[in-house]
Amino acid sequence: MSRRIPRTALDRLRTPGRLTGFLKSASVCALIAGLLSPLAQAPSVAAETAVANDHCGNRCSDILPPGQNGNATLAQILLNQAFGSQPEHAEDQLGPYANLAKGYPSLTDTTINTFFNDASFGVPADQVASTLKPAGRSDVTIVRDKKTGVPHITGTTRYGTEFGAGYAAAQDRLWLMDVFRHVGRGQLTPFAGGAPSNQGLEQQFWRSAPYTEADLQAQIDSAAAAAGDRGKLALADVNAYVAGINAYIDASDSGRYFPGEYVLTGHKDSVTNAGTIDHFKPTDLVALASVIGALFGSGGGGEVNNALSLLAAQQKYGVAQGTEVWESFRERNDPEAVLTVHDGSFPYATRPADPQGEALPDPGTVTGEQLVHDRTGSAAAAGATTASTTAAKAAVTSAKRGMSNALVVSGEHTASGNPIAVFGPQTGYFAPQLLMLQEIQGPGISARGASFAGLSMYVELGRGQDYAWSATTSGQDIIDTYAVELCQDDYHYLYRGTCTPMEKVERKNAWVPTTADGTAAGSYTMRVWRTKYGPVEYRATVGGKKVAYTTLRSSYLHEADSIIGFQMLNDPDYVKGPEDFQQAVQHINYTFNWFYADSEHTAYYNSGDNPVRATGVDAEFPVWAHPSYEWRNWNPATNTAQYTPASAHPHSMDQDYYISWNNKQARDYTTAPWGNGSVHRGNLLDDRVKKLVAAGGVTRAQLVKAMADAALADLRAEDVLPDLLKVLTSSPVTDSTAAAAVSKLQAWVQAGAKRTETSAGSKTYAHADAIRVLDAWWPLLVKAEFEPGLGSDLYTAFTANLPVDEAPFAAHGPTGAHAGSSFQYGWWSYVDKDIRSVLGESVQGPLARKYCGGGSLSACRDVLIGSLKQAAGRTAAQVYPGDDLCAAGNQWCADSIVQRTLGGIKHYNISWQNRPTYQQVVEFTSHR
Repeated sequence: MSRRIPRTALDRLRTPGRLTGFLKSASVCALIAGLLSPLAQAPSVAAETAVANDHCGNRCSDILPPGQNGNATLAQILLNQAFGSQPEHAEDQLGPYANLAKGYPSLTDTTINTFFNDASFGVPADQVASTLKPAGRSDVTIVRDKKTGVPHITGTTRYGTEFGAGYAAAQDRLWLMDVFRHVGRGQLTPFAGGAPSNQGLEQQFWRSAPYTEADLQAQIDSAAAAAGDRGKLALADVNAYVAGINAYIDASDSGRYFPGEYVLTGHKDSVTNAGTIDHFKPTDLVALASVIGALFGSGGGGEVNNALSLLAAQQKYGVAQGTEVWESFRERNDPEAVLTVHDGSFPYATRPADPQGEALPDPGTVTGEQLVHDRTGSAAAAGATTASTTAAKAAVTSAKRGMSNALVVSGEHTASGNPIAVFGPQTGYFAPQLLMLQEIQGPGISARGASFAGLSMYVELGRGQDYAWSATTSGQDIIDTYAVELCQDDYHYLYRGTCTPMEKVERKNAWVPTTADGTAAGSYTMRVWRTKYGPVEYRATVGGKKVAYTTLRSSYLHEADSIIGFQMLNDPDYVKGPEDFQQAVQHINYTFNWFYADSEHTAYYNSGDNPVRATGVDAEFPVWAHPSYEWRNWNPATNTAQYTPASAHPHSMDQDYYISWNNKQARDYTTAPWGNGSVHRGNLLDDRVKKLVAAGGVTRAQLVKAMADAALADLRAEDVLPDLLKVLTSSPVTDSTAAAAVSKLQAWVQAGAKRTETSAGSKTYAHADAIRVLDAWWPLLVKAEFEPGLGSDLYTAFTANLPVDEAPFAAHGPTGAHAGSSFQYGWWSYVDKDIRSVLGESVQGPLARKYCGGGSLSACRDVLIGSLKQAAGRTAAQVYPGDDLCAAGNQWCADSIVQRTLGGIKHYNISWQNRPTYQQVVEFTSHR
């Protein structure tokens, strides 16, 4: 029984984990034996599947750990918990995925599929594991292959095809889908248990999308109506998909092979089979989409925090100089930032020359809006209130963990003359995985790839007959904060001159202990006050007037709209080239960077409904809720507005190469998160791909190796540490402790600054001492370098805008510690620019002042030496204090990736890599 790991955001979900006592009984084996008696599905083996037009020429590969099978019966869960056994295809992709970390240096094109799987269409006859006609339908067949168990769905009718997609999704992810429809509705605790982690999770997401059932249905109706024939088709597809899910629920219930988590959480009885698994509804899919959109596709927010740090800067330096300092740290349009689109300018959310309508709070008046009320029982415990605080902070920050990366090289620079792409979404690591693989072939659909569980009526990231596509989170600002002036009381506000009541929306949740979650009984009410300008997030005074700060995002009440874009991407009759691809993704209203490759072309487009703001409105700060400062042509009834045209979004075709790791998209295009400066993790990709392109003759293996090499790099060590060492060695280092640390750091940099094992499976890092020193030093260094000059108040305010560090071992982002994704947010650019300025080197877009040692090289060196000595004295146990998985001081384990249990099946942890969760390697050899 593995120990429980501290959790945040998605990782906060509490599912079967408290089974230790349950499994101690000697009768567990008898219980398991009894549970093996229910009939399981018995699909027949069939001949080779029909293969659609496939232009990949066996050069398309993909992988998604830990395995395709995300459902487990109660017997399988108990066997896993007791003996570590795995259901078939639950873990078979984890090894190949993990092995790339040490296997990539010798990679060749012929060995790629040692670490990936063939992503060709169809299944050869000798590789067919099973064939199923779901619910006895004659118009759809689900074939699963022997190696991975991926469903290959082939339909002769559109309805049958989508029915099969829903059935296959439920086969592989029913429990996970059920969990997330409850998360999206803010009803997780009554469903899965009242653990503080579950409380925090439902609070975080429902705060951002507090929808009623009527709201969810209205979004379906609106999306279908707005898109004409395609909207009608999408609605029919959704209905067929949901029917397929429900057919599996009925079949698994009567056959008693449904996921065992339903028993462990009290929804089903393992002996009598009493209890119900609720059927899905189309509105469940909208609830699911709201969670995924909030996690990965909703850039913006943070305006109140921005205002607080600006006020702190102005308090420290005066209005003019304080604003200058603030802007230098904000790096809205840093000239040294790595870009995805190399040429052109795409102005968006730029700094206005004469800001209008700003509603900055009076100092000391800002308070967060209370979400949780009427706590009883365990909901009033300290752990529960702490979880609420964490969830509130995560919900309103602009530093959303975008994750995902892409490397795309045009055919002009490849050995074959065909473009090559290595790309995929970095969505964290879960068991079962949030994503699932599938191939869908039917009328108007021909694709293979990954989709979020419960939204897999179409492939969302994958390949078509002669093209492939993927996405990374972009983060441009589609969320604004409005200050609504209060009138009458705290729950009325002025809307266009009329005192208007706020709308109260509530969720009353209660829970009792279960086998899966023994948290004592408790309850609470979540309450959100909604205005025309969105939900209330803060309260304050502005110029002495009482206000509520609300957040309005362009995708609010439009969670279903993107379905049309995905439908188009799956349609071979629609996407025939890069122009069609760009047209398709323009229909996706979430904030993503989209990449495309076929045998001749590459392309890029930045999606999202970017609102056109009123002249003079600065998107960085709250503005008054007044018609003069509203989005242009904004309709509050439908939350629609005028959006920037496609030509204003960063886009490109056939650039020599593209990279993206959530970095700045293009010149003059401001993204909401801070930290797009001279050092960004995007540089790790850009530097490597640029060298490959300059040399020419790029192969699939070379591009994979570039990605894999960047995935092991410590950004701080590769791009910032060399300049820090320049300062340290600007005169002889005489202190023995500091000298030893410098020597270790120099050796590590010389060796490539990787966080990598000494050998595969050693679970010990090469240059472990140097890594320990830097991990300890970075936060000490940043504080010693900047706090004396900024002052404690401003330094603290800036750290609220941008975290200081995001090392692999730290708990951060939507998945907490052991999450893989690292180095997205941190003060690396600030340190880099400041140290280079002190060294007298050229810096474009420097910070407004020099901070390290007040700008004196010798004084800066003293600061670095002092903090380095302090770091060198910290033991491994102090740097890596341990958690429920790792012993204190175990550096490798602290970094390691864990597949977070969202169900009853556990997996082993793997060595750290900073790479996409689902990843494609594609090189098409021909075109239709």
